[in-house]
Amino acid sequence: MSRPHHGARHHGPPAQQGPAAASTAAASHLSPAFPARAPWGTAQKLRAWQAAAIEAYEARQPRDFLAVATPGAGKTTFALRIATNLLERGVVRRVTVVAPTDHLKRQWADAAARVGIHLDPNFRNAQGRHGTHFDGVAVTYAQVATKPALHAARTAAAPTLVILDEIHHGGDALSWGDAVREAFQGAARRLAMTGTPFRSDTAAIPFVDYAPDGDGIRRSVADYTYGYGDALRDGVVRPVLFLSYSGAMRWRTRAGDEVSARLGEETLTKDMTAQAWRTALDPEGEWIPSVLAAADRRLSEVRRTVPDAGGLVIATDQADARAYAAHLRRLTGEAPAVVLSDDDGASDRIDEFSAGRSRWMVAVRMVSEGVDVPRLAVGVYATSTATPLFFAQAVGRFVRVRKRGETASVFLPSVPQLLALAATLELERDHALDRPTDAQEEDVLLLEANRTERGSDAVGEDGVAGTFQALEAQASFDRVLFDGGEFGTGADLGSEEELDFLGLPGLLDADQVRTLLSQRQAEQVGRGKGSGRPADAPRVDHRRLAELRKELNALVGAWARRSGQPHGSVHTELRRRCGGPEVATATAEQLEARTALVRDWFVGRR
Repeated sequence: MSRPHHGARHHGPPAQQGPAAASTAAASHLSPAFPARAPWGTAQKLRAWQAAAIEAYEARQPRDFLAVATPGAGKTTFALRIATNLLERGVVRRVTVVAPTDHLKRQWADAAARVGIHLDPNFRNAQGRHGTHFDGVAVTYAQVATKPALHAARTAAAPTLVILDEIHHGGDALSWGDAVREAFQGAARRLAMTGTPFRSDTAAIPFVDYAPDGDGIRRSVADYTYGYGDALRDGVVRPVLFLSYSGAMRWRTRAGDEVSARLGEETLTKDMTAQAWRTALDPEGEWIPSVLAAADRRLSEVRRTVPDAGGLVIATDQADARAYAAHLRRLTGEAPAVVLSDDDGASDRIDEFSAGRSRWMVAVRMVSEGVDVPRLAVGVYATSTATPLFFAQAVGRFVRVRKRGETASVFLPSVPQLLALAATLELERDHALDRPTDAQEEDVLLLEANRTERGSDAVGEDGVAGTFQALEAQASFDRVLFDGGEFGTGADLGSEEELDFLGLPGLLDADQVRTLLSQRQAEQVGRGKGSGRPADAPRVDHRRLAELRKELNALVGAWARRSGQPHGSVHTELRRRCGGPEVATATAEQLEARTALVRDWFVGRR
């Protein structure tokens, strides 16, 4: 399509950070050739932050611009407005969108078509050029990496705007970063965007500026930032409730030892936390079906006021995804959509689910980033990935607003790493170079610990061949996290305490959520159940309890090696003889009694 040329680029004052108070200033600054159009991509009109970011871009007319905006805020609409204005003025004649996945290529092409920009999402490197009836192409980072010279030649053939969606993928591998830089070095304009914390590693991202902070660590510098906290205050995204579930776990290590622990217990080592987490996610245990049932109950409550609300389960791998789908089918009587990236038709299944009214979809990674399914309202984070990047991407699938008052609910394993990420959802993060190694390792520690147990017939450091085996996984309600606060503590499944939170109305704004959670908390305390103990119960010394648990577990391990009994059997016998619940919830007196009994066994007193 032809567009009039309206003059050369100009430079203005530097860009500003944060949302604008109103969109009128940006609207008046746009080229007069730009006609009023609606809808804009996915929105009827520009949001205040989009107008402010466009004003910042128009003021500077930069060759490179990095916009960091929370998932669900409307980055696509912002980028398409920039693209259309540049095309209208003749600054560029082509548009290339680079996205992480094939599905996102088509999503970009569909959104662009709605505002009169025609992108070819089916372009293949072998073609060499796109059809003259297209204004550009939508490609993946992987596609660029295979033939960067081809894309460099295409970019140089005509003034091109390159939109780098989720730009952190440009650092997925050294070869990818080099390829993206080679392919688009000659672009007339580059618009980079991301909606999530940057990478956990220190690989520099192409076309992103870095500047030293007060500690001398170089951090990415965004030209415009619109965080989750800003978006929540503006009503642009949904408030997110995180419902965490703990429970008793039992597993057999590769060395053949049986271990029992409570998911999320603070005294666990990082390896044990990872193994307890993996045990919880085992499709054969009771934790997963219990949490899926709780999530489905929550979804039913939301659908009272939002009839087409849907849920998404994010699984670690394809085998788990299929097993979780089978659980949901038995639970609901309805087969969920299963989305696996290497299955034919996966993208079509996402589109069908998005346009339909079915309850659940199960996926591995394909729906974790950028995919737009606005009716998703309930999620189950049933994956062992623990990086801030992936977590924010996953949560971002549930925050898109369609109508005022919609909330999102995400169910989590009670793992310290995940709870910390949930509690700091509003924290803005930049990509940091040159940071200490342990800061990088902390992000991926639990994930790597899981991977070390993944292989079958693996040989441990002690030379013992074997496989990790999940033996038992029980679930219990732990707490709700919202807006940096915690509500509710420790309750059985199906208890009044759990149902108080599962039954929250589906339409609530952030202030109403906060008020209702506080009320539920007060009601539980009033019933003497909010802290899991009577109001006049003696104060518990958590440090003493931790020491007792550690001592008891060490003695049980020693006795298991001496007697040849599994750890779990030893613990069961101690509970039978001494009474009381599992180790994680036993009192100091109960732990002391069991410790004394084990010591008696070592000296021959049974």
